[in-house]
Formats: sequence, C-alpha cells, structure tokens
Amino acid sequence: MMPGCLDRYLRRGGELTSGLFVWNVTDYAFDYALYPFVVWKLGPVIGGGIMALASLVFCLVLLRIYDGLRRDWLGIEFVKGLRHYEGTSRWRRLLAWMLSRGDGIAFVVLSAKYDPFITTAYMRRGAFNGMNRRDWRIFLGSWLLANLIWIAVCAGGVEVVRALLGG
Repeated sequence: MMPGCLDRYLRRGGELTSGLFVWNVTDYAFDYALYPFVVWKLGPVIGGGIMALASLVFCLVLLRIYDGLRRDWLGIEFVKGLRHYEGTSRWRRLLAWMLSRGDGIAFVVLSAKYDPFITTAYMRRGAFNGMNRRDWRIFLGSWLLANLIWIAVCAGGVEVVRALLGG
C-alpha cells in the first residue's frame, strides 16, 4: 500500500502522461499528416480552408472536453505558473520570459507553436469555466493566425517537395 501523497503523484503523473500522449498523437497526425496532405491535394486555398474549418471544430471539441472533464490533463494550469519560472532550464526560462511579456506575445507564441485550444485554455482567466466574449476573441484570433501560418508552412513545404522531385 502506497502512502496517500505518493499515490496522488503517481495518479497525477499517469493522467498527465496519458493526456499529453493522446493530445500529441492526435495533434501531430492532424498537423503533420492530414493538414499537409489536404493542402497538397487540394491546394492552399481550398485545402487550407477545409483544414482551417476542421481545426476550428477539432479545437472547439477539445475545449469542450477539457472543460467537461474539469481536469488539467495537459498541464495547462501548471504552464500558467511558468511565467514566474526561475530555474536552470534554458527552454523554460525563455518560455517564461516570453510569456511574462504580456498577453500579446503569449498569444502570438502560443498560436504559432500550438493551436487555438492551447492558446485559449492558457490565456483565459480561471479554468474549466467555459468561454466568455474575451475567450472567444482569443480563440478566433488564434484560430485565424495559427491557420494562416500553417497553410503557408504546408504550401511552402509542398512546393519544396515538388521542386526537389522535379515536378
């Protein structure tokens, strides 16, 4: 029998590990397989538009699940605390520095690096409390920025591959 504290840490670790695993697998499949494939097949305007709409639905579903479970299965609430990180990890110090510069920088960095789900969950005030007008603006702005960036990246990648293959 484990002491209660150790048992809680193991359960929390398992929850974060499984949550991050599932999110990363689905996110990578969406971003690095499906999105580029659709842009390659249908072009940046039609394919990008279809994938932007798919990402809108996907991120809204994830927010709904996140709020419905009322559990921080991705560690987002932990990351909110990284604004004040003072440890030795260079990456965490850089992330803390960027996030502490204000909501504008955090919005751009999180939208470009992650997606509207992560950006909105991170930037909203409180946790698991649904979406207010400010949250919807963050979500839709992040959705637009993230998808414009990703369409450009995918279209550029498709053109590079075409050039390398001579066609």
